[in-house]
Amino acid sequence: MRDFHLPGRSPVLAMNGMVATSHPLAARVGVDILAQGGSAADAAIAGAILLGLCEPQMTGLGGDCFVLVKPAGSEEVEALNGSGRAPSATDPAALRAAGHATVPVDTPDAVTLPGAVDAFCTLSERHGKLGLDAVLAPVIPYFEQGVPVAPRVAHDWAEAQETLKGSAREVYLPWGKAPTLGARFALPGQAEVLRRLAKEGRAGFYEGEVAEDMVAALRAAGGCHTAEDFAATACDWTTPISGPVMGANLVEHPPNGQGATALLMANILTHFDIAGLDPFGAQRAHLEAEAAKLAYDARNRFLADPDHTARLDHMLAPETAARLAALIDPKRAMDAPAALSEQVHKDTIYITAVDRDGMAVSLIYSIFHSFGSGLASDKFGILFQNRGAGFTLEAGHPNEMGPGKRPMHTIIPAMLKEDGRVTMPFGVMGGQYQSNGHVRFVSNMREFGMDAQSAIDAPRSFADGGVLRVERGYSDAVRAALSDMGHTVEVPVTAIGGAQAIRIDAGGWLEGASDPRKDGCALGY
Repeated sequence: MRDFHLPGRSPVLAMNGMVATSHPLAARVGVDILAQGGSAADAAIAGAILLGLCEPQMTGLGGDCFVLVKPAGSEEVEALNGSGRAPSATDPAALRAAGHATVPVDTPDAVTLPGAVDAFCTLSERHGKLGLDAVLAPVIPYFEQGVPVAPRVAHDWAEAQETLKGSAREVYLPWGKAPTLGARFALPGQAEVLRRLAKEGRAGFYEGEVAEDMVAALRAAGGCHTAEDFAATACDWTTPISGPVMGANLVEHPPNGQGATALLMANILTHFDIAGLDPFGAQRAHLEAEAAKLAYDARNRFLADPDHTARLDHMLAPETAARLAALIDPKRAMDAPAALSEQVHKDTIYITAVDRDGMAVSLIYSIFHSFGSGLASDKFGILFQNRGAGFTLEAGHPNEMGPGKRPMHTIIPAMLKEDGRVTMPFGVMGGQYQSNGHVRFVSNMREFGMDAQSAIDAPRSFADGGVLRVERGYSDAVRAALSDMGHTVEVPVTAIGGAQAIRIDAGGWLEGASDPRKDGCALGY
């Protein structure tokens, strides 16, 4: 239990249903959907789509998503891969010949086909109760009329405004500069897209005038995208990966997401007595940093499009974790692995919902970098993700860019199972931090006895590109001790990531938690 003398927030408790996400309006829409008899899938779809308006730098209809679903009456978890593919005419050799060592992040070369809308339609068909038209009905007026810009969103918008180009500047900088707190922002063009989606289903987005608008904008900017590429976009139901973690079972999305990285990192840390350490001390932060370096290095070698990932079993094998753990010096930082060949980011949204029937949904949705590629369609203002920058241009690498391939993704939803029962859908935002964040969050709860809100509130650190980023929540003494161990320590300008969770208590009640690093909340009824 938190110290009530100090600032903070209590977990949110409810009996019938709950939604937790990074903006209050999205949480409210989701809870209203639940109260109307909608399923957790309906609530997650409504809230996620609204977040494309409330947090446009983070996500939108031009992005991708991954979903984990625990259906009502079952403890088996399903995975939905809503990540898009590279266009059929993609040519990595041409980029190499043009002198590019990496995929340029702000060009159509980095724009993969948007997969999220197809996933929303598919999720609605299998697990929705109300129908997509009813789910979108309360969302469309927000897009039409606008919402006030929230504090964290205003901060992020100002940081990334120079990313926006051409039509995207007209749509996302209607004031001529980044908005101030409370400025009203609307996307009436996308309101029309949502009306067509409600009426026509996926065809309203991937075919006809909306698709033509996207193709025309991309080709005018030099892209190779075609109407056939958009029409062929399709998500996939697949099987989650999982493993024992701290006396529970951590369920992750399989490649091309980086969920295996979280499982590997957790397995590496089982070789150390983490629970016996100070939860906010230097030794725990050091061991996590070293485990993260090794796990992420494995990720960068092996993870890719599921049709091209060949070493997944190796990453998940206990002996792999044991060999890597043996490389860690408890008193000294190792050198950082080689620089990543693919781009990483910090921008995404996460939403989780649980309904009265016991369905749980864990959904993550992103346009990759802040404001994605910085490009948008002319008529409807759909911002394009630059997820293709997650490919490498290294010839022969499993994650090499290629026609019709999916890039390695940093975004991952998660669920925790205990004694065979799903007890918590959760997610941690923050680009490549997410795998580290999953391990840290579960460890806070399982090894240090924190409730979900306290586990989210707790300070974070992350070994990122040769620098150990340590939030201000740590003491100066801890930073000094980490520096003495050989880490290059920095206090990040922006807090590390964000998280949301809903714990499903065996007594039948729900406990929601939401990260104060974002603008959101958990709401129930």
